[in-house]
Amino acid sequence: MPTPHLTSTTPLPPNTAKWIEFLHLTYTDSRGVPRTWEACGRKTRGASGIDAVAIFALLKSSRGKEPSTILVLQYRPPVDAICVELPAGLIDKDESPEVAALRELMEETGFEGKVVGCSPTVVSNPGMSTGNMRVVTVEVDVEGEGEVEMPKQILEEGEDIEVVVVPLGELYKRLVKYSEEGKKVDSRLWHTAMGLELTRQLK
Repeated sequence: MPTPHLTSTTPLPPNTAKWIEFLHLTYTDSRGVPRTWEACGRKTRGASGIDAVAIFALLKSSRGKEPSTILVLQYRPPVDAICVELPAGLIDKDESPEVAALRELMEETGFEGKVVGCSPTVVSNPGMSTGNMRVVTVEVDVEGEGEVEMPKQILEEGEDIEVVVVPLGELYKRLVKYSEEGKKVDSRLWHTAMGLELTRQLK
């Protein structure tokens, strides 16, 4: 199977963009001075005012196994690399973040669960984008010993997503290893892993 790779990069005329729009912002700073800014935003934002969800899946077993989480690995053309991320996706029109999270988790990973938490609306690149999201925690019950059985994904045409289950205690080291292999780790996932690792070290 061919390795995904970037073949060309060309400027995108604003009127041909399907998913994003380019914005020229004017604002007044804290000294009363008028200023300008360049940004991009999504064209898909619906009634909720929220663009997307990321899903922190917490896999728990009644047999007392260490909790795990689900990662997805997929090629991202803007960085021309395989990226390691939490499952995530855009919120459909008139869809709540919680419903979107369960749908995206099922589509990208095949796992089903129940929502146990939802973050406030957060941003990840406010210097360049108007994009925002909610991080939804979904609890997934798993049974049995050994490796977690991977359910069937429901991917759209053109999607190629590898699903990996990682024990929470190994998450930080696993992300370091992925980075050493040349993969790009999503900053939100890295911050989560770093928080868990610092908590472990400070105990």
